[in-house]
Amino acid sequence: MKIFNSMTNKKEEFVSIKPNEVTIYICGPTVYNYIHIGNARPMVVFDTLRRVFEYIGYKVTFISNYTDVDDKIINAAKQLGVSELEVANKFIKAYEDDRRNLNTIMPDYRPRVTEYMDEIIAFIGKLIEKGFAYEVDGDVYFRINKLEKYGRLSNLNIDDLQVGARIEENKAKENALDFTLWKRTDDGINWDSPFSKGRPGWHTECVVMIASINHDQMIDIHGGGMDLKFPHHENEIAQAEGCFHHAIANYWMHNGFINVDDEKMSKSLGNVKWAKDVVAQIGANVFRLAMLSTHYRAPLNFSEDLITSTTNEIDKITRVLKQAHLQLALTNYQSRTLNEEVMKEYLVAMEDDLNTSNAIKVIFEVVKSLNQKLRLKDQDINIIGRNYYALLDMLHMLGIYIELPDITDADLALYHEWLKAKELKDFNKADELRNKLEMLNIL
Repeated sequence: MKIFNSMTNKKEEFVSIKPNEVTIYICGPTVYNYIHIGNARPMVVFDTLRRVFEYIGYKVTFISNYTDVDDKIINAAKQLGVSELEVANKFIKAYEDDRRNLNTIMPDYRPRVTEYMDEIIAFIGKLIEKGFAYEVDGDVYFRINKLEKYGRLSNLNIDDLQVGARIEENKAKENALDFTLWKRTDDGINWDSPFSKGRPGWHTECVVMIASINHDQMIDIHGGGMDLKFPHHENEIAQAEGCFHHAIANYWMHNGFINVDDEKMSKSLGNVKWAKDVVAQIGANVFRLAMLSTHYRAPLNFSEDLITSTTNEIDKITRVLKQAHLQLALTNYQSRTLNEEVMKEYLVAMEDDLNTSNAIKVIFEVVKSLNQKLRLKDQDINIIGRNYYALLDMLHMLGIYIELPDITDADLALYHEWLKAKELKDFNKADELRNKLEMLNIL
């Protein structure tokens, strides 16, 4: 397995910390609203990564958090006249509905920031003790000058950053780039701490949750959207290096942005597309195939043309699978043997930094081959069977599931009756029987 590591800015051979095990942490949502399709892209990308690792034999521990304390949540609670907890619970449920509706495997851990407040406060205290953080009037800041390599993930020069930071300089800070670990406030939800009554800074949450779940040890992969590289992930690394002397993860992965009709998706342009609405409209299979049609690190343009072409592709896959499924049932085919040559070609693509666009090409080579084999009068049912099961396995790794019927003896009898009616040119009866077979999802 090769992975493009954002830390080294190159593709590397993946070597897990523990043999045949991989721990993946993905930054989850701040739960104050429904997620848009840009938020859903990492959900699909890293679920696919998980599936590939599991398919090739790794035991995967998958972690994705909920940020359930934030100024945006507090503002939403005020506007709605409810508690922050009610806002968070509502949108966590909505997010988990999106997960299920997108065929994703639920994470093994789904930590909420509010469940780790004692650990967060203790962690900040350790950073102060070690000299990596300092308190000013109840606020606590991280001292970036203590780190020689700050900015290495995002490949940013500290001197350049400092020029930009001076525009919004906070005179309480020793350095304009020092970031907040604890914010003193009595506005909205807050906690007592040795520093002040307040709440944590965003960048501290993930570090503490990873450390708590993984016993202060490094994980294999930390991922998220490209927008999180700086400052969020950069500041996570800074804190982990200050407290644990490591950079949290061996590999950092970031997916690209989504544009809508060749424009940046933004509220100001009015082109934000909520994931729940899009999935309800086009279905999980079309959505996932569209998300994976472009390499995960590249920008993706979401458009009606993409939806139309992807819908047609899913229809092609569905038709050929149903035809093959029926032929296997008619011959009572029992073997679960795969076309190993095809699977090898597919896995070469998927193990090359999750090159889903090349993997999808393999899928359509199999679809084409199956169509050709199914049209032959003298069918080789073994070839059909091997390609059919290879196609199912390839689709499983993409999280795409085609509904196929359980075909009974009665269904097969109905199918043969339909063939006989066509042979006898009894078109009225043939149409009637075809309608029944369509209702049973057989044709």
